[in-house]
Amino acid sequence: MIRRTTSFLRRFKRDEDGNAVVEFALLVPIFIFFMMAAVEVGMMSIRNTMLERGLDQTVRWIRLNTGAAPTHNELKQMICAQEVVPDCMENLQLEMVRRDIRNWQALPTEVSCTDRALEVQPMANLSFGMDNELMILRACAKYEPIFPSTWFTNELTLDESGDARLIAMTAFVQEPR
Repeated sequence: MIRRTTSFLRRFKRDEDGNAVVEFALLVPIFIFFMMAAVEVGMMSIRNTMLERGLDQTVRWIRLNTGAAPTHNELKQMICAQEVVPDCMENLQLEMVRRDIRNWQALPTEVSCTDRALEVQPMANLSFGMDNELMILRACAKYEPIFPSTWFTNELTLDESGDARLIAMTAFVQEPR
């Protein structure tokens, strides 16, 4: 009995069948994991770029149309025209703040974002400022990650519903009328 067992173990030790399967089984999950993270980072980057572009184009329109005062929904429609995130009108929150460049006050670090559990609220203060005033427009867009279980997604700040957020900010000076 012992002789048969040792003979089997010697043959098993010399046999090289299945080496590629072991390497495949060990390395493929790692490659798949990195590919999922790359897709997630790529989509997040595209969404962030589109949010920045939509915000910049909207602010450019505001600057060029001196004296125009679009409503909150019109601003969101201009930004969402870039197809920033799915259901952009419901998942985008805007904040516009007036700042004095001679008496600077830092912006609040907490950015207000939408909450799917609540109804969408327009900006508390939609004021385009007076002539030559510095205006800061911040946008926060929520989106659902493609692969919520990857290590990269776990490093993002997610809310209770599992949504990640993108924050974009731009500043402009209200031109004289």
